[in-house]
Amino acid sequence: MITIGAHNIISPLGWSSKENFDHVLKGRSGIKKHDNTKLSDTPLQASLIDEGLLEQEVEKYPSLKSYSKLEQLGILSLMPIVNTVDIKSERTGFVFSSTKGNVEYLCETELNKDVLLANAAKNIADYFDFKTEPHVISNACISGLAAIIVAKRWITAGIYDDVIVVGADVLSKFIVSGFQSFQSLSANPCKPFDKDRDGLTLGEGVASVVITNSHNSDENSECIEVVNGAISNDANHISGPSRTGEGLYRAIKNSVSDGSIIDVISAHGTATPYNDDMESQAISRSGLTEVPVNGLKGFFGHTLGAAGLIESLISIMAMQNDVLIGTKELVCQGVVAPINVLKENEPKKQKGLLKLMSGFGGCNAAVYFKKHG
Repeated sequence: MITIGAHNIISPLGWSSKENFDHVLKGRSGIKKHDNTKLSDTPLQASLIDEGLLEQEVEKYPSLKSYSKLEQLGILSLMPIVNTVDIKSERTGFVFSSTKGNVEYLCETELNKDVLLANAAKNIADYFDFKTEPHVISNACISGLAAIIVAKRWITAGIYDDVIVVGADVLSKFIVSGFQSFQSLSANPCKPFDKDRDGLTLGEGVASVVITNSHNSDENSECIEVVNGAISNDANHISGPSRTGEGLYRAIKNSVSDGSIIDVISAHGTATPYNDDMESQAISRSGLTEVPVNGLKGFFGHTLGAAGLIESLISIMAMQNDVLIGTKELVCQGVVAPINVLKENEPKKQKGLLKLMSGFGGCNAAVYFKKHG
């Protein structure tokens, strides 16, 4: 059985998975209006990690000062979990998922080779002296969830026994200006699945998780199984999703079987008009109109390559605690197909979680998690 092991989240809501989960349960959001000309020439709604808190953490480990912000956060997120597996073993893999990595280095006059995702991944892995070479998964906004799928496949194929996945992205003017050019950013905190939604909110975050082959696990032990996952591409448009949700629909159908129990769906939920409509189409076409759906980007913003990991882990913790998380900022649902989007937290015993992600270029991913014990 392939299961979720130790994990850690760093975001504006906290410096541990538990701290982030507790703040989500309380309805707290990391999204605020920022007037930071390093990121945007105009005021920007965003979920940003506190630079002062990051500096305090880096001061504890002076060797981190030579690393980029992205790499510092990746290393700090790994510290609490890295000793739960044997990183000196050839049977332990390392995956770095990110959409942009150290992309801000493109603005420098001198070429900085750490702008390459492979170099950023190696910098993080080398800090801990991983035995195996790091892998990079960079597939737009599905990167974090795709990394979980790839890790499971490697373990199933017998390549590794354990895989550590780190997903991270931080904001820069390069990233913000790209989304501004698409006119996809909201002037207000994002409102997933709301009839008045008008765009997304960007966020910063990093998450680390161990995907492990639990040789001694059985269905009676307490664990979260990574049952199955699928990646698809609808090839619709470089930035616009399929209006019928075809790619995501196929990812869902290839992730779950007829007997799968799905108690909650953690959606991508960017709060852009077309994405949320597309997701409603895919969910409805899959026969899941009555299953509770939530979107977590009202808490974290869109954390890009970290989103699939952060949102999966928060949803897994909710499943472990038998609570459904409401969709922050949702006032009145307004999508084209009938789905059951949650407004408020609700207690509910859960066994099955379906996590969805979609991204630019028509990429889509779905993973089905099951709670045992």
